[in-house]
Amino acid sequence: MDTIGIYRELNQEVGHRMYFYMLAKRVFDLALALFLFVIFSPLMLLIAVAIKVGSEGPIIYRQRRLGERGKPFTIYKFRTMRKDAEKHSGAVWAMRNDPRVTRIGRFLRATHLDELPQLVNVIKGDMSLVGPRPERPEIAKDLSKHIPNYWTRLQVKPGITGLAQVRYRYDSCIKDVKNKLRYDLFYIRNANFLLDLRILFDTIEHVLLSKGI
Repeated sequence: MDTIGIYRELNQEVGHRMYFYMLAKRVFDLALALFLFVIFSPLMLLIAVAIKVGSEGPIIYRQRRLGERGKPFTIYKFRTMRKDAEKHSGAVWAMRNDPRVTRIGRFLRATHLDELPQLVNVIKGDMSLVGPRPERPEIAKDLSKHIPNYWTRLQVKPGITGLAQVRYRYDSCIKDVKNKLRYDLFYIRNANFLLDLRILFDTIEHVLLSKGI
């Protein structure tokens, strides 16, 4: 067989493997997200009441993020900041010890319980359980000016957790984002079901040990 034929067969094999992986990943995401949503429903109800009693504003925080292939979607999180926290500042990076965060918000962020509503995003198909962190369009546009190949991370669905989150510290500058991008690109090139499971188990460990992700 000639070289072109060999490459064609290899590409087809890789394509078939990725198709079945993505199909299995979607089925797994949907099943586990539905299961977790049901299990955590009572807790989410308590969190909703605490947020409503603790500060003025909506319970669920909605924000535009970039999904697979740059398609924008609305992400859902429990509100952790004061109402209209970015009214004067516009889109800015989140930071540790953020003064805009409410008392209950600090607890939700420390335990990552603020991200439970993202299970709805996974069920809808906007996100996966595992993948690169979804970024805001305004910030992504700015980062792409400083970081070559930044848009490459949009080849797959963003995730509630990911390799960069469990392997690297909280990002607070361009240098941190560049380092996290290396993990995102590694994940995209080597994505498989076992790697997804490892990331999920590492995430559970980080949350239980309060390491932060």
